[in-house]
Amino acid sequence: MVGFRWSSLFPAILVFSLLALAPLVAHWLNQGYYITFLSRVMVFGLAALSLNLLVGFGGLTSLGHAAFMGLGAYAVGLLMHHGVTNGYVHFLLVLCLGAFGALCIGAICLRTNGLAFIMLTLAFAQLLFFIGTGLKQYGGDDGFSFRGRSQFGILGKLDSEVTLFYFILAWLALGTYVIHRVTGSRFGASLRGIKSNEARMVSIGLDPYRYKLVAFVIAGTLCSVAGGLMANLAQFVSPAYTHWSRSAELLLMVLLGGMSTLVGPIIGAAFFLILEEVLGQWTSHWQAPMGLALMLIVMFARQGLSDLPGLLTRVIRERSEPADAANGSGPK
Repeated sequence: MVGFRWSSLFPAILVFSLLALAPLVAHWLNQGYYITFLSRVMVFGLAALSLNLLVGFGGLTSLGHAAFMGLGAYAVGLLMHHGVTNGYVHFLLVLCLGAFGALCIGAICLRTNGLAFIMLTLAFAQLLFFIGTGLKQYGGDDGFSFRGRSQFGILGKLDSEVTLFYFILAWLALGTYVIHRVTGSRFGASLRGIKSNEARMVSIGLDPYRYKLVAFVIAGTLCSVAGGLMANLAQFVSPAYTHWSRSAELLLMVLLGGMSTLVGPIIGAAFFLILEEVLGQWTSHWQAPMGLALMLIVMFARQGLSDLPGLLTRVIRERSEPADAANGSGPK
């Protein structure tokens, strides 16, 4: 695999190690709500991570990515509604439906580029949204709730919040590793080349459409898994999962955390949801401070929140260099 280094996984390993300890800390603080909140962060982190494969590495800005989250959520929700509780069936259907949906949508949308691609992905997401609102027997606009969660036989049930937390964490770790391997491979290098200069990649014999379609299917499948996990977490399914505003939130998470980074989307999802939770207690217009935060990040940290350590290092270095020069200890 091209560019594969275990050292590049260190930030992800650190993040997952901290997440793995979170239930113990929550139990010690007697704050079970934190487990549910972090589970939600990880679900959106997985969805944002999948979108980053398109936006950050493929240069494909999608405003309909939440469509796959809705497909995964409805796959689990409808099966549970009709009494099918087998988790293996749930997630097999989630994977197949996500991959097939992404293949069909991507095969059409990727015939275009630029603004036309953005609008087509938006159109497909809104199409699924209106299909969901038309399902009156399943709640229509309001969605529907169900009791119980996916069951995996001898491997256990997801009834416990802690068990569900680690189940989501395992999927997030798997998704992160898949993205790492994909972007570190020759396929990933070709995808970045297509983003940088598609005409040059065509001139050396590559078919950009096929590469972008494969990336689209991978991203859609992972986002569909996030939808299945969200259905288990909330025990509720709604057409709102597919709305364009949810896709915009995922895109914002990628921008906040840092495009073309491995753990940036997870950090961005955490920052977005924490800010929503904290500011939402003070005002219903929490989007205004969020916009200000995004503006500051774009101005001072081009790679998002994941670039803050590097930004601080550069600031310290720039401040120390004039002092070294004044003391005569600069480079000769």
